[in-house]
Amino acid sequence: MNKQLLAELKTYIEPEKAAFFPKFFKALPGGYGEGDKFWGIRVPPLRKLAKKYKQLDWPELTALITSEIHEQRLLALFILRQQFEIAQKKQEINQQQEIIDFYLANLTGVNNWDLVDSSAHYLLGNWLLDKDTDILWQLAKNENLWSQRIAIMSSLAFIIDGRYELTLALAEHLLQHPHDLMHKAVGWMLREVGNRDLQTELIFLDKHYQVMPRTMLRYAIEKFDEPLRLSYLKGIK
Repeated sequence: MNKQLLAELKTYIEPEKAAFFPKFFKALPGGYGEGDKFWGIRVPPLRKLAKKYKQLDWPELTALITSEIHEQRLLALFILRQQFEIAQKKQEINQQQEIIDFYLANLTGVNNWDLVDSSAHYLLGNWLLDKDTDILWQLAKNENLWSQRIAIMSSLAFIIDGRYELTLALAEHLLQHPHDLMHKAVGWMLREVGNRDLQTELIFLDKHYQVMPRTMLRYAIEKFDEPLRLSYLKGIK
């Protein structure tokens, strides 16, 4: 691993955060992030370091993304975003492909909600805007929680682009997912659709709200006017 980067990373360690993060990210026994290790570094320093070290090569990025330390993996994802944005601006298609291939090859390191949400739509989602989306369906049908969250979160890129069909189809597929983290993610993406096209979200909700997990519904209708929000919660639509 890059020794200079490692030394700089360590200067941002906060012991109280190192003690708090395992609880926050459910890394204790029985949690969805069980076994993850934390140094206690906040996000802003990681973003700053990602800009400074955006030229890291593949071996150095591999060392980060495969690290047992959560913040090192998050830093790798921030650097990949930097590199992908540069490649997009320069219209370097081959470089973009290499970055996405690297990302997909290292999804085992993208194993908590912040890692997914900080990378999926910025990388995979943006890459797929003009391509076949079969990979998202493969991920959505994978039984791995993080693969499934990557699928729905990648669709945010399509929402931002004004295209909602993919998100709605994935949401319908994941409607009865057993995990609360997926309820939140799907509900969030439905809300993002509604923020741009309320009628489209309402059509989806009218079809599914009575069987949606409660958390998913609450996230989806969070920004609704109170009478409309309550009508869905009370099931009196």
